[in-house]
Amino acid sequence: MALLRYTASADTTIVNAYQPNLRTRGTGANAGEADVMEVFSIYGRQDSGSQELSRILLQFPTTQISSDRTSAIVPASGSVSFYLRLFNAATSKTTPIDYKLVVAAVSQSWQEGVGLDLEGYTDITNGNTGANWMSASDTAAWTTVGGDYLTSSSDLFFEQTFESGLEDMEIDVTALVESWIAGTQDNYGVEILLSSSYEAYYSSSTGENTSSIINNLVGATKSYYTKRFFARGSQFFFKRPIIEARWSDVTRDDRGNFFFSSSRAPAADNLNTLYFYNIIRGRLVNIPNVSTGEIYVSLYSGSKNNSVPSGSELSLYDGTTACTGGYVSTGIYSCSIGITSSIPIVSPLYDVWFSGSEQYYTGSIKPEEITTGGSLNPIQYVINVTNLKNSYYNTETTRLNLYVRNKNWSPNIYTVANASPRIYSIQSASYRVYRVLDGQEAVAYGTGSDFHTGLSYDVSGNYFDFDMSMLEPGYTYAFKFAFYDEQVKAWQEQAENFKFRVEKSSQ
Repeated sequence: MALLRYTASADTTIVNAYQPNLRTRGTGANAGEADVMEVFSIYGRQDSGSQELSRILLQFPTTQISSDRTSAIVPASGSVSFYLRLFNAATSKTTPIDYKLVVAAVSQSWQEGVGLDLEGYTDITNGNTGANWMSASDTAAWTTVGGDYLTSSSDLFFEQTFESGLEDMEIDVTALVESWIAGTQDNYGVEILLSSSYEAYYSSSTGENTSSIINNLVGATKSYYTKRFFARGSQFFFKRPIIEARWSDVTRDDRGNFFFSSSRAPAADNLNTLYFYNIIRGRLVNIPNVSTGEIYVSLYSGSKNNSVPSGSELSLYDGTTACTGGYVSTGIYSCSIGITSSIPIVSPLYDVWFSGSEQYYTGSIKPEEITTGGSLNPIQYVINVTNLKNSYYNTETTRLNLYVRNKNWSPNIYTVANASPRIYSIQSASYRVYRVLDGQEAVAYGTGSDFHTGLSYDVSGNYFDFDMSMLEPGYTYAFKFAFYDEQVKAWQEQAENFKFRVEKSSQ
């Protein structure tokens, strides 16, 4: 499981915009219960130099992220990225184009409030619970009107450029989330606003803010009105603001995909990665005498009946007789090993994992020779999710197994009686999830640097873990798969759809 989502725990919009009478500013207004949030800047509506601004406040439950890290569900710092994702809300109002939004860490606590009105700004807090342009809460004012946040000189300050104005927001805020988890920055959430060069110009005679108006000498003399995002109270499950944790947990275990070394192959392709899983009483645990240190692996040919290792260690690709492996995670060890084809292919190889004089595990391998051909004939596949259930609860996390074989496998009478089709382990495979009813994409392919929707593989084929809590209960969804084709240097989506339903758990 390399993808988790954390929905905002609080959000609101604060403004210094005029109410419809163009005489009274809505600086006391709160919109904590509105189903959308908005950012805008209006220049010169009330008079030739008037400034009206709107900003967003958001907070996320980092205690849950910290708990997931403690439980090893979320990887350690440096192995995971966190993205702030907000989703565009269509509006009949004019949408700005070619502008920049910034995301900055808020530097004091604030209250969400219960206001709704984003048109007339009539839901005035008047000392009641809720943040507004002037106050962070019913007991504390902002130090600076419009919200207190860390400035652009901080590394906890982020930007995204919008061209059409209709884009969603997706910003890597890993540094900020990690600072919340570590406790080096208090989690007061973030403020989202137009970059200062896009907020409306205003020159104060004193050089300071004037009442609710921001002194901004680098500001714009045109309007940017209005960018709306869905809020956490939206009825649209997949449009609510989230922090998305992404990482790659792909494991490539070549035990069922082991090749002899070849002079025609580059060095990296002459090595095979093997894994050893130390499972004790149904759980992974570290080997006491190895812990997180080195472990060693030697290869042996088979005995006369090919049932156990026999003879001396075989010479490996690099001329040694033992490969140095290492710790991957709790109870999991791996090594990268290669061997020439001087061993008869009919004989299985045996990998023996040891440290000192103590042996921990013996596995078997059926190696193949690297083959080439006179033409490029792309393989077409037949795929199936072998353990997919008809329905899941939204509290489940499940491991799904993908079976892949050559579509053109044509057995004759002999092969039907004596062989099974080869199970292919796809080196680079990715999944996505969509809602069947309307095609709404619930999880997109994550094939970038994070590779957070990548599939692992072992001797049984490809597999991946999926957290059903990311899907709205009461609907049918489908998995789709894409394989990377090295010949055309592109991802090829497979034709099959694998449908399942998500139900709400009673727990």
